[in-house]
Amino acid sequence: MSFVMHAEHVYIAMPRSREYRKGDFFAGLSATALKDLESLLIASTWPAHTLIFAENQPSTGIVVVLEGAVKLSINSGDRRLVIRIAKAGEVLGLHSTISGGPHVMTTETLYPIRVARLTPQTFLRFLARHPEAYGTVAREMNRSFNAACERLRALSLSPTVRSRLAHLLLGWSESGENDKSCAHCRLAFTHEEIGEFIGASREAVCRALTMLKYRRLVVQHGSTLAIPSREALERLASGNNRSPVALRMPQDAQQGTELPDCGDAGSQKSRSPLPERTQEGA
Repeated sequence: MSFVMHAEHVYIAMPRSREYRKGDFFAGLSATALKDLESLLIASTWPAHTLIFAENQPSTGIVVVLEGAVKLSINSGDRRLVIRIAKAGEVLGLHSTISGGPHVMTTETLYPIRVARLTPQTFLRFLARHPEAYGTVAREMNRSFNAACERLRALSLSPTVRSRLAHLLLGWSESGENDKSCAHCRLAFTHEEIGEFIGASREAVCRALTMLKYRRLVVQHGSTLAIPSREALERLASGNNRSPVALRMPQDAQQGTELPDCGDAGSQKSRSPLPERTQEGA
């Protein structure tokens, strides 16, 4: 995977939208600290698939996600594990800025976004003026740490690719448009990219997703997946996938019908925006 290291960024005035203020970090600041911080932010637009900072790179300061989404991952050789997706209102790079150490994750834009950057020195001077904001910083770092632990826990404790995929889809459905009878999530990634979330190959993701459809745990309409029964999918995510009606194979599958070939469904590069949380806290 290649990154654009030095893309041209267009610097603009702060956007009229203040959607990022709904994030926990900004909501936790006092009115005075919020006004001071916003006076330091200069928004810029970044193209899709642009590297913001790389794992083990010396600290370049913090990045505030104003609009859009950013992928956070850790890497080993040519393998990558996506930890989570950061959305508007999140502040990235806090750990390295506070500790003075290198960045602990790689961050890459998913599609064109707006962000604002602050150097370590500028942000530390802001904290010196508003020491009460250290508590907000600590809570934000704790949320990021807990999210990473949750992702690693799901990977290490889920016994199969299907259970890991089920766990991932359940998490994504929490940000979708849900009703009493059905949960929804949008597949904004290719099969190969989904595999980076759950530590699996494209082929394994395709087989697992096909099996979920056969078992009627998910129903796909274009790029949207409907989850008729969260309870049934939660049983699969927890490793308990025995015998309830929602988990029975269709008759033709029970008689040995082969599963459809994946073809290159996972190699298509078209993407659609991630669903925004109705009440976002990523």
